[in-house]
Amino acid sequence: MKLNFGVVSGSVGRSLLWNRLMALPTSRIHRSKILGEFIVKIYNVIGYTTLVAYAAACMYFAPPHIGSWAGLFIGAAYLIACWFVAGLYLSCVVHMGITHRALEYKEWFVKGLTLVNNTFGVYVNPVTWVNRHRLHHTFSDHPGDPNKLSSDGFWRTIYLCVFPYKSEVNVANDEILKSWPFRLVANPMFAVASQVFNFGLLWLLVGDLRFVALIWIATRLFALWVNMIQNYWTHDRRFGYRRYDDEHDNAMNIGDWLPVTATFSACLQNNHHHSSGLLRLSHEESEYDFGFSAVRVMKALGLVRATTTGAELPKDAPLRSLNF
Repeated sequence: MKLNFGVVSGSVGRSLLWNRLMALPTSRIHRSKILGEFIVKIYNVIGYTTLVAYAAACMYFAPPHIGSWAGLFIGAAYLIACWFVAGLYLSCVVHMGITHRALEYKEWFVKGLTLVNNTFGVYVNPVTWVNRHRLHHTFSDHPGDPNKLSSDGFWRTIYLCVFPYKSEVNVANDEILKSWPFRLVANPMFAVASQVFNFGLLWLLVGDLRFVALIWIATRLFALWVNMIQNYWTHDRRFGYRRYDDEHDNAMNIGDWLPVTATFSACLQNNHHHSSGLLRLSHEESEYDFGFSAVRVMKALGLVRATTTGAELPKDAPLRSLNF
């Protein structure tokens, strides 16, 4: 597609160029590439700023008996461990495994990971999450979507990440969700007790309350940013790009390195909403897909296999093969 807007200069010219670009079909534009100076990738700014501020705070608030560099190492280790376990658990297993049934994991692995993440890491209720996510795909960006309505702004969506809309129906009746590990972690008492426990354990290991409070809270703020990537920025047509012009929702793809890595590829929402049963979220080999790479490693370890639904390649996807 050839873009020829002539020569523009000054504020009037830039305004004209902006209006013309906005009038073009979004499915044909990778906005973050074409608009350049017009769109600041605010999600990247917030993400990288959070990580830099976290590193600086770890060094500054590290207790004397640990030292600043050891403080940075401990803070980084805690953040990476919580991120990695939560990413495998939520994006790969609960999301693509249980919710969409695109992947079939070893049952012991699913249950074990559920206990480990919710006891030692960032708590996520798997039962209510599966229910909300299925409703999200049914009513995406419309009334009935527990995550976000099309009219919800930035601050409203932050609130909804913690206190989502009430789910009117229960569509999470899978047998594994009725097993004792899932019933245990879904109990509100466990949710509170586990977070008190892992905070106390971290305090016991590190030995400084202020430093532990810093890395514990900051890690969960980073998790909130990850959630906002999925619930807000990839459901706002001002950000990212659209491969499929599906008018019933606002799902977008964000393909930058940090969001894709942090979300285990869950920010490729336009691809995913178009073919929610496919076992990978990238629909072209050129798209960076950290989550799919993690799944391939787990397959090599014998932990997962594709389901019939997950292995069915959509006819309109540019992929020639799943490479799985």
